[in-house]
Amino acid sequence: MAGMDREMTFRVLVTDEIDPEGVALLSAESALTVDEVPTLPKDELLARIGDYDAIVGRSATRISAELLQAGKRLKVVGRAGVGVDNIALDVATSLGIAVINAPAGNTIAVVELFFGAVIALLRHIPRADSSMRTGRWDRSTLLGSELKGRTLGIVGLGRIGSEVATRARAFGMEVIAYDPYIAESRFESLRVRRTNTLDALLDESDILTIHTPLTDETTGMVGRKELARLASRSVVVNMARGGIVDDVALFDALRGNTLAGAVVDAFEKEPLPADHPLRVLPNVLLTPHIGASTAEAQRNVAVDVCVAVRDALLSGELSRSINVADVGGEWADVQPGLILARRAAAVARAILAAQGMRAVQRIDVRSGSALAGSRAALLASAARGVLEGAVEQERLNLINARSMAEARGIELSVTETATQENPYGVEVRLSGGMQEIAVGGSAQPGSSTRLTRIGAFHVDVQPRDTLIILTNNDVPGVIGRVGTLLGAAGVNIAEYHQARLAQGGQALAAISVDGDVSEAIRNKLLELPEVLSASVVCFQPG
Repeated sequence: MAGMDREMTFRVLVTDEIDPEGVALLSAESALTVDEVPTLPKDELLARIGDYDAIVGRSATRISAELLQAGKRLKVVGRAGVGVDNIALDVATSLGIAVINAPAGNTIAVVELFFGAVIALLRHIPRADSSMRTGRWDRSTLLGSELKGRTLGIVGLGRIGSEVATRARAFGMEVIAYDPYIAESRFESLRVRRTNTLDALLDESDILTIHTPLTDETTGMVGRKELARLASRSVVVNMARGGIVDDVALFDALRGNTLAGAVVDAFEKEPLPADHPLRVLPNVLLTPHIGASTAEAQRNVAVDVCVAVRDALLSGELSRSINVADVGGEWADVQPGLILARRAAAVARAILAAQGMRAVQRIDVRSGSALAGSRAALLASAARGVLEGAVEQERLNLINARSMAEARGIELSVTETATQENPYGVEVRLSGGMQEIAVGGSAQPGSSTRLTRIGAFHVDVQPRDTLIILTNNDVPGVIGRVGTLLGAAGVNIAEYHQARLAQGGQALAAISVDGDVSEAIRNKLLELPEVLSASVVCFQPG
């Protein structure tokens, strides 16, 4: 994120009763000013949001498009929990606002509730407790059934689904799952049998449980047709999100004894209306969306999201942002490559502009094997380098650069073959019309990034502050004349690398300097008889 500096002070609005341990992590930073307020009415929040760089909350506060657009300083939205359906994610992405959630902190809470609720349903525990409190002894009417020997069908073998599968085996259950986005090796390591379709899973399941986010793909995933495939002794569990299971179809199946029972913790409309028909069925166990409602889970998600928000504000760490391109590794290992891709793209853009090219039409990124999993993020960073200075956008960053480039008709692509130089090599190729140039370098973790190639020339220079790129005829005295001119103009040279393709032919100089180089200085460089072209790149901070 542009402009992130530890000397700056960022304001953070914390709402929705975030656990104090998480808030304390934010408040401990001198560069963060934290305002902790109760859940605010919409109009009051709209009036205040313009003063803040980040907002951290839970599900009670709706982060609408209107709110995001009013938050002119907003850089980060933190959600202490998994679901982000209360956040206008597309708008946040277009505005370059990072959206960070806490996907792992409440996993165990949801898993334990799953088994507690299913056992309670199968053993009639709520009815048994109620009868005892009214003085009855209904032992003969409370014959239950066991988990052992049943087939558990899991839709979504992510974090929660995986933990459910692990514990289900301890109960002696057979476990099958449907998840087209999980590798076969994951199924094998969990000893879960894969089904290739949802229908195949439904045909075999005694207990069906859903552990997927609510998306366009999953909305209405389990409806009347799907419920009809389940055996009559089956149980349906939805602890994910309301809307994945059709509530009306579920009610009809339960009322008609097509299903043995259901456990529902998430509903299409929350709070659940008092007259909702599911409330009156004896074979359904209802809970008021308490999957994550343990003291431990609330502390975990608060700490997780507050750490991520802190790191995003203070150091630009976006690996936890759900709307940024997948960085494919540890942030510290990938960040040098992101910086290099951005600056290589800026250099290539400047050179092509000096050659008269008006618009970049294509950006292609290639990387070494160590950064192969990060190419999408590298491409986003390269797009940012191309667009900086060319678009009016206050928050141009890794989050929105790709969509902004595509909106301008720029084709984005990744070359799957690795660069030959080293595992942490990055190459950015820009093209437009008949012109094309590739700029590459090395992004070794723990070391400064280096440009090692500009077009056909091999160089070795750090892209820092300002970089001057000259092409010139390879004749004696050029370096001295260029150095003298820059010295007279008060420009301090940090590095000067001269490269040539053949003696007496064309040469290229990559000159790293401190401070700015004015257009007047660039024109004086062009007046030197040996200089053929001059490009100046001022690298943006952040």
